[in-house]
Amino acid sequence: MEITEESRKREKMLNEPVELLVCKMAVPTIITMLITAFYNMADTYFVGKIDTISTAAVGLALPLMNIIQAFGFFFGQGSGNYMAHKLGEGDVKAASKMSDTGVILSASFGFIMAVICFCTLRPLSVILGAKGDDLIRVSSDYLRLLLIGFPFVMTSFTMNNQLRFQGNAFKGMIGMASGSILNVILDPIFMFKFNMGFTGAAAATVTSQIVSFLVLLVMSGRIPFRKPDFALSGEIIGALFQFGTPSLFRQGIASVANASLNNVAGLYGEAAIAAASVVNRIIMMGASAVIGFGQGFQPVCGFNSGAKRYDRVYKVFIFCIKAMTVFMICFGAFTFIFAGQLVAVFRDDPKVIEVGIPLLRAQSITLMTHGVIVMTNMLMQNMGRTFIATFLSVSRQGFFFIPLVFFLSHHFGLFGLQITQAAADILTLIVTLPFTISAIKQLSRQSSEMSYEGGV
Repeated sequence: MEITEESRKREKMLNEPVELLVCKMAVPTIITMLITAFYNMADTYFVGKIDTISTAAVGLALPLMNIIQAFGFFFGQGSGNYMAHKLGEGDVKAASKMSDTGVILSASFGFIMAVICFCTLRPLSVILGAKGDDLIRVSSDYLRLLLIGFPFVMTSFTMNNQLRFQGNAFKGMIGMASGSILNVILDPIFMFKFNMGFTGAAAATVTSQIVSFLVLLVMSGRIPFRKPDFALSGEIIGALFQFGTPSLFRQGIASVANASLNNVAGLYGEAAIAAASVVNRIIMMGASAVIGFGQGFQPVCGFNSGAKRYDRVYKVFIFCIKAMTVFMICFGAFTFIFAGQLVAVFRDDPKVIEVGIPLLRAQSITLMTHGVIVMTNMLMQNMGRTFIATFLSVSRQGFFFIPLVFFLSHHFGLFGLQITQAAADILTLIVTLPFTISAIKQLSRQSSEMSYEGGV
């Protein structure tokens, strides 16, 4: 990439009005996240046409896919944040070296994880929450095909994040969206036309992941092939862990939380697991929009932090919290009112609907907390406050959800399971607010100091 283009991007990041800039950056990432959530919903929708046990099996696979995504974001956010800061400083060479190193490490790690999972397939299904020989068999068959795509999907998430932090979110969107749209098209073809049943959904997913990987190779300038600038220096490894660890913990602990939910839901039958899977997919649509908006915020924050433009960081942080809080209030109202209809779309089973309605409505009430929680977490991560960002990442699903799902279900049965996520959201907001207020005060003070120095 030519220096003149990097200079143009830097000028835009540091001078264009932040509200307009973050919206421009956020639109492609929101579309990417929504399309990704949509194709996950498509798997659930089409598999739901078969039977409840297949729907449960797809739900059981979600924690494992979250882990793959977590490591993809670890390498992508770790390398991308570093790249954004270096580009903000004007150091294009260091950014390029980090880009290639992050991609190679991500692909290698994805392959290693696929091999390990393949060798432990049946016990892995049990850990994910499968109970009974039938569900273990169906889950194992579904996972066996998904493993093929691990190196491709992990590397795709890494490249997509890198493009986003460089200000090329639109290119990342093209790469991710191409595979997601293909997945929706291939699902019914593989499942019903080729008579592959629920395994057709896995085959469609893997095919789409490979396509996304190839498109992202083109979008990132790696096709036509060029020699990668790979280097494992202490600075690069340190940056990966500094900027990537919060994402790894945030999504990794979400995987453990989903597995815990599946294990507890399994006590109430396959319908409860299926209901939890369906509700997770519905909530994912709203949550994906918030995360996508936050991902539009991050490169703006990274560039301006690198250039010490704290006034712009302060302004965009406040704007993002307000915008996403209003959005999630509206989304939560919609999912609360139409809870029954939404669950029935994915699995028109009376038992699944009975469990799913209160589960979805309880989560809908606390969706308004996501704006503050997600944006504060991403700000801490962007500012290199690894410990705080990691602590906040783990809080919602780790410190609160995992113990609560066992405690509340033990004391209140199925109702306890249904209100667990809402309770975890409220507690997470209480923990997050002091950091939010502290960050606002610090950014405000730094902005004032900059204005004073500029006046002097």
